[in-house]
Amino acid sequence: MTSDSLKNQRQKHNGNEEALQNSSNSCPFESLTQDIIFAILDSLALTHDSLSLKSFSLTSKSFYYLESLHRKSLKPLRSQLLPRILHRYSSISRLDLTLCPRVDDHTLSSISSLCKSRLRSIDLSRSRFFTSSGLSYSVTNCSFLVEIDLSNATTLTDSAAAVIAEAKNLERLWLVRCKLISDIGIGCVAVGCRKLRLLSLKWCCRVSDLGVGLIAMKCEDLRSLDLSYLPITEKCLSSILRLQSLEDLVLVACVGLDDDGLRTLKHGCRSLERLDVSNCQSIGHLGLSSFTEGSTCLRLLVLSYGCSVTAVAAKCLQNFSLLQSIKLDGCLVTCCGMKAIGNWCASLVELSLSKCSGVTDVGLCSIVETQKELKKLDITCCRWISYISIDSNTRSCTSLTSLRMESCTQVSKEAFVLIGKCCPFLEELDVTDNEIDDEGLKSISSCSKLCSLKVGICLNVTDQGLISIGMSCSELAELDLYRCLGITDVGVASVAQGCPKLRVINVEYCNKVIDTSLRMLSNCLGLKALEARGCPCISSVGLLAIAEGCRLLTMLDIKNCYNINDSGMVSLACYSQNLKQINLSYCSVTDVGLLALASIRQLQNMTVLHLTGLTPNGLASALLAS
Repeated sequence: MTSDSLKNQRQKHNGNEEALQNSSNSCPFESLTQDIIFAILDSLALTHDSLSLKSFSLTSKSFYYLESLHRKSLKPLRSQLLPRILHRYSSISRLDLTLCPRVDDHTLSSISSLCKSRLRSIDLSRSRFFTSSGLSYSVTNCSFLVEIDLSNATTLTDSAAAVIAEAKNLERLWLVRCKLISDIGIGCVAVGCRKLRLLSLKWCCRVSDLGVGLIAMKCEDLRSLDLSYLPITEKCLSSILRLQSLEDLVLVACVGLDDDGLRTLKHGCRSLERLDVSNCQSIGHLGLSSFTEGSTCLRLLVLSYGCSVTAVAAKCLQNFSLLQSIKLDGCLVTCCGMKAIGNWCASLVELSLSKCSGVTDVGLCSIVETQKELKKLDITCCRWISYISIDSNTRSCTSLTSLRMESCTQVSKEAFVLIGKCCPFLEELDVTDNEIDDEGLKSISSCSKLCSLKVGICLNVTDQGLISIGMSCSELAELDLYRCLGITDVGVASVAQGCPKLRVINVEYCNKVIDTSLRMLSNCLGLKALEARGCPCISSVGLLAIAEGCRLLTMLDIKNCYNINDSGMVSLACYSQNLKQINLSYCSVTDVGLLALASIRQLQNMTVLHLTGLTPNGLASALLAS
């Protein structure tokens, strides 16, 4: 380092010290030590509230300086601002560019020259317009990179993979949908990136057994490997199964894998904890048994949309004494198969039978009566179960924290009373399209830890049931009332008053909901998503209340709310600076309203179908202003 650069650094440091000293005379917080301030910033970072961090940094000059010194991760809105931002935040080690769709080689060159060896992680999964040249700048200057996400970079070729191979310290790499990268490029990565622990090649359709085999041979520290939708066969699996540290293997829709090939494998992977072979319909119990032989550490097994689950198929589960979670979504499950699952599995914590045909009361009861430690159960669209299953489930599995049972239409309303009485630890409940009524909701309100409740298309639910929820479920963060036609402002107001932690609410097509509901919901300061599609009585007056009160709002759906006009959009532009997604189709918004929305910097997705007041010139002006 030259004497001039040392002198500049001293001057910069002295300037910062002077700023701290000068501001100490005017700000009462200056007596706080740097460690205490950093602890405060750590707590604010956990809330993911960018406005709080901004407010903190504007308190004083010293806070402004310390906040920039403390920040380690950055998620900028525009790539054009990166040079200026990175000059201020000199300690950035993680850069998330998912909000910057245009990142060219020049931008990557600027990033690498400013961050240099400090940068550890960069996410380019939503960015375009960069090439292997831009990646070369990053890899060369940022020699300590451990994480790169290049998902959806569909134009990158093997030359880009060769550049990535120069990142010798790389530990995590995502190449999802990089469809032009072939075995040659993956071979370069395998040779160069020996420290890889996580690799995702999902939808890399040109990668075959050869490339995967090279990865398995060279990257011996791999812990997580995603090969979904690759044209691989059993030829590369023997190398993969020899990886001594592999814990997570995902083989979704690998159609080249079948029983005949898997039966040739002589051993499984002893360290494997999670295996996903969903949509592999050619893999039956014989292939699975050979594939997992010796995998005694297996904890999660996903067989969704695969072969039928019979007693013989379920018998292979007896080898997995540590198995805690099974997902069989979309499979044909026989009664004997369900009994075998109950008998062979030692202690299940999670069971998913969503959209499984063949699930009956007899089969489900045989599982829950033996698996008493079950905490998560998904029986969505199991249309043949009845009160009997719910009765057995609630009596046996009293530790349930999550129950999903959408469209279990044969379950009577009396069964839902049992859920509230017997499952006090419930945190998530989905009873969409069921016969639940107010008595059921009153019982469920005793579940004081309830965070998520979905009662969409439950036509027997009225305000009385919601009042019970509002009075007792103060932890509620998500509420779905889709097409609950018996709900009015009274019920919504009760929830808004009693559930201050509410983050997401859906009142779509609740045609009795009016502006009063929105005014009450505006007191839920943490509200992030409001879905009010098809509520014709809501107007711009109610939207103003939401905009003023719910400053963290990121998603808004007001399609078919005819009484919302330009004044509502102006309110959003003034107060809802965190808004990312909005649907205002069929509203009474014109060019003026759309132009106002264009001023919201974080807005990424705007749906504007059938706006009769919108002109081509107005749309063009809004696009140019955004």
